[in-house]
Amino acid sequence: MQTIGVIGAGTMGSGIAQVAACAGYQVILTDIQKEFVDRGLDNIRKSLERLSAKGKIKDSVAAVMDRFTARTGLEDLERVDLVFEVIIENMEKKKDLYREIDRICGPEVVFCSNTSGLSITEMASATKRPDRMIGTHFFNPVPVMELVEIIRGLDTSDETYMMAKKLCESFGKKTITVNEAPLFAVNRILVPMINEAIFVLQEGIASKEDIDLGMKLGANHPIGPLALADLIGLDVLLMVMETLYTETADSKYRPATLLRKLVRAGHYGRKTGRGFYEY
Repeated sequence: MQTIGVIGAGTMGSGIAQVAACAGYQVILTDIQKEFVDRGLDNIRKSLERLSAKGKIKDSVAAVMDRFTARTGLEDLERVDLVFEVIIENMEKKKDLYREIDRICGPEVVFCSNTSGLSITEMASATKRPDRMIGTHFFNPVPVMELVEIIRGLDTSDETYMMAKKLCESFGKKTITVNEAPLFAVNRILVPMINEAIFVLQEGIASKEDIDLGMKLGANHPIGPLALADLIGLDVLLMVMETLYTETADSKYRPATLLRKLVRAGHYGRKTGRGFYEY
């Protein structure tokens, strides 16, 4: 494997592209607008400069940046060996994309989705290669977080699984294997915990500061659940919660009303300057 395609140059996509390039792979990074790709590359360069100053990358920043090809279309993906899809968490948009790249990419190319909870099996149904479709859920920030969930869809082949696992490990990541289920493993555990913290705040049981301090000191968490929600993005968190609630039809997963209210107000957390906290 020599060339990797990354579709989506946002925070997660640029992070995956960065670790791939640092591992020595050629990377074609694409998005729907040039400004998105340019911003992604700029963020990668800044990240590499910080890591280089700490001696945490083996190659020069210039050498790593030379491994990128920036594009706004999908045509160049015809020459990749594997594709990471890192677009918006919307099933229909993802399926539309997979139909398109299924026509462009060679039949041997593996498709990896960075979805945090959507069905790999359903995405695979939009292609003629369901055996070569798999989930590779990286965690934010990608260059720092070690974990990748490898999610097998219904038809994912053993060959595809091993290819994805070995590739992610070549990035310096550690992997866990998950059979497809709503929100997979980590988020299936994490998201209801964050939701319960929001209910505790909503019901006036404790202040946001004390909820977060309690979980940091009492459960040894590095960050409190409400601060983590702001970091994730409250809009993303609500979307993920709604996926779990819809998929399971289990009332214990219903999103807290306070979360809906903040999202409706446009307060998404760190990225908007206000969520449970102000930034």
